[in-house]
Amino acid sequence: AAIPGVSWSDHWAFRKHGYPAIMVTDTAFYRYPHYHLPSDTPEKLDYERMARVTLGLAAMLRELADEAR
Repeated sequence: AAIPGVSWSDHWAFRKHGYPAIMVTDTAFYRYPHYHLPSDTPEKLDYERMARVTLGLAAMLRELADEAR
Protein backbone atom coordinates (compact mmCIF):
# COMPACT_ATOMS: atom_id res chain seq x y z
CA ALA A 1 0.00 0.00 0.00
CA ALA A 2 1.21 3.48 -0.74
CA ILE A 3 1.55 5.96 2.08
CA PRO A 4 2.13 9.62 1.18
CA GLY A 5 5.72 10.53 1.98
CA VAL A 6 7.06 6.98 1.86
CA SER A 7 8.60 7.60 -1.54
CA TRP A 8 11.06 9.92 0.21
CA SER A 9 13.55 7.11 0.82
CA ASP A 10 16.33 5.33 -1.07
CA HIS A 11 14.14 2.39 -2.06
CA TRP A 12 12.25 4.53 -4.56
CA ALA A 13 15.24 4.86 -6.91
CA PHE A 14 15.46 1.07 -7.14
CA ARG A 15 11.73 0.60 -7.73
CA LYS A 16 11.75 3.32 -10.38
CA HIS A 17 14.28 1.27 -12.36
CA GLY A 18 12.44 -2.03 -12.02
CA TYR A 19 14.29 -3.55 -9.05
CA PRO A 20 12.22 -5.08 -6.27
CA ALA A 21 12.47 -2.87 -3.21
CA ILE A 22 10.75 -2.34 0.08
CA MET A 23 10.83 0.35 2.70
CA VAL A 24 10.04 -0.66 6.24
CA THR A 25 8.79 2.35 8.12
CA ASP A 26 6.97 3.21 11.27
CA THR A 27 6.00 6.53 9.66
CA ALA A 28 7.79 8.42 12.42
CA PHE A 29 7.75 11.57 10.36
CA TYR A 30 3.97 11.68 10.89
CA ARG A 31 4.01 10.95 14.63
CA TYR A 32 7.34 11.91 16.19
CA PRO A 33 7.73 15.68 16.72
CA HIS A 34 11.55 15.44 16.92
CA TYR A 35 12.06 13.57 13.61
CA HIS A 36 15.21 14.91 11.88
CA LEU A 37 15.44 17.90 14.20
CA PRO A 38 18.23 18.89 16.63
CA SER A 39 15.92 17.73 19.44
CA ASP A 40 16.02 14.16 18.05
CA THR A 41 18.57 12.91 20.59
CA PRO A 42 19.60 9.38 21.70
CA GLU A 43 17.90 9.47 25.09
CA LYS A 44 14.51 9.72 23.36
CA LEU A 45 14.97 6.36 21.61
CA ASP A 46 13.57 3.05 22.87
CA TYR A 47 16.52 0.77 22.16
CA GLU A 48 14.85 -2.39 23.50
CA ARG A 49 11.88 -1.86 21.21
CA MET A 50 14.17 -1.16 18.25
CA ALA A 51 16.01 -4.43 18.96
CA ARG A 52 12.74 -6.40 19.02
CA VAL A 53 11.60 -4.79 15.77
CA THR A 54 14.96 -5.52 14.12
CA LEU A 55 14.87 -9.18 15.18
CA GLY A 56 11.30 -9.50 13.92
CA LEU A 57 12.16 -7.94 10.58
CA ALA A 58 15.19 -10.19 10.20
CA ALA A 59 13.00 -13.26 10.82
CA MET A 60 10.44 -12.05 8.28
CA LEU A 61 13.11 -11.41 5.65
CA ARG A 62 14.63 -14.87 6.22
CA GLU A 63 11.19 -16.40 5.74
CA LEU A 64 10.58 -14.43 2.55
CA ALA A 65 14.00 -15.42 1.22
CA ASP A 66 13.30 -19.09 1.96
CA GLU A 67 9.96 -18.89 0.14
CA ALA A 68 11.66 -17.38 -2.91
CA ARG A 69 13.92 -20.43 -3.32
